[in-house]
Amino acid sequence: MKTGIPTLDQAYEILFMAVLLVLAIMVILCLVRAIKGPRVADRIVATNMMGTIVMVIIAIFAIMLDEGYLVDICIIYAMISFLAVIVLTKVYMGVYREKKGEGENGSN
Repeated sequence: MKTGIPTLDQAYEILFMAVLLVLAIMVILCLVRAIKGPRVADRIVATNMMGTIVMVIIAIFAIMLDEGYLVDICIIYAMISFLAVIVLTKVYMGVYREKKGEGENGSN
């Protein structure tokens, strides 16, 4: 982001770098939750959060670098992330229903 005022440009750069650092730490924490999470639902939510945080990181890079095509990449990434979470949820529900059906059949 170029404003033409050197001090303001430097302040924006420091702000964006700080936000990117915080978001990177949040992605790492979400990755830990996705790997460790006690339940599958926790893993799915952590995966969804990672996708959202990555979209914000891409949007911040679009502003910092003043590149419009990064916004298009961000939108495409949003669609892919949404579909990934839907697929993971469908797979989880299928496995859950299968186990639930086996539990009922196994007790008879």
